[in-house]
Amino acid sequence: MQDNTRFDGRVAIVTGAGSRPSGTDATTIGNGRAIAALLARRGARVLLLDVERDWLTGTEEMIRAEGGTCAAAIADVAKAADCAAAVAEAVRQFGRLDILVNNVGISGPPGDAEAVDPDAWDHGMAVNVKSVMLMAKYAVPEMRRAGAGAIVNLASIAGLQGGHPGLLYATTKGAIVQMTRAMAAHHGGDLIRVNAVAPGYVYTPMVASRGMGDELRQQRASAGLLKVEGTAWDVAEAACFLASPAARWITGVTLPVDAGRSAGNVGATPKPMGLTR
Repeated sequence: MQDNTRFDGRVAIVTGAGSRPSGTDATTIGNGRAIAALLARRGARVLLLDVERDWLTGTEEMIRAEGGTCAAAIADVAKAADCAAAVAEAVRQFGRLDILVNNVGISGPPGDAEAVDPDAWDHGMAVNVKSVMLMAKYAVPEMRRAGAGAIVNLASIAGLQGGHPGLLYATTKGAIVQMTRAMAAHHGGDLIRVNAVAPGYVYTPMVASRGMGDELRQQRASAGLLKVEGTAWDVAEAACFLASPAARWITGVTLPVDAGRSAGNVGATPKPMGLTR
């Protein structure tokens, strides 16, 4: 019986596939690295993209140590030329493109509408939102040539509800939720599925870089119905499911991966915690 969670013969691009140094132990990795590693572990050939070459080294080493196939490229996915070149590189290296995971994202400038810096706002919108459009712009034609495809966008529970202290971050993640629906409608006729994952309070290097202590980590974990801290591997499992043939009849969906945080609260609600991934 065929395993519909496998990606044998398929080619994937993962943006933000590196992990920035976190000052924590090596087991704390980012969503992009976990997603890329899991795709490769299940048979995909993966092109790893990030803006810093050094961030990709650990991802490459992890994949190759497990016998997987990958290549790496530097790309600023807020720039059209870099996105076009990345898709061309995937096709040059592996001959096709079947899967795109738009994982890259930044926290952006802090503050509400009064406090946020307008120039930093524009930069955050370019990295978090424009990049999703640009990567799809060049990936979709290759997926159409392949006969089908799957795009998975990384949103956040901050884009599903109010309460996040940063207007930019919450706005960009909400935009990704709606972009996912719109893109699913636009490309469904070509059998290109578009879904999103909305992580909750996952502990990753981006979060760890803020110097989060054990007490705050426990508060974040307690915010979910399951009272368990999430990791990048939880996000990766959801992203890989949505990219896989097992999800062949699923498109336009945003899947919260948040221990039930967006479903409801049990007990006291913790103070605003900023980054969700």
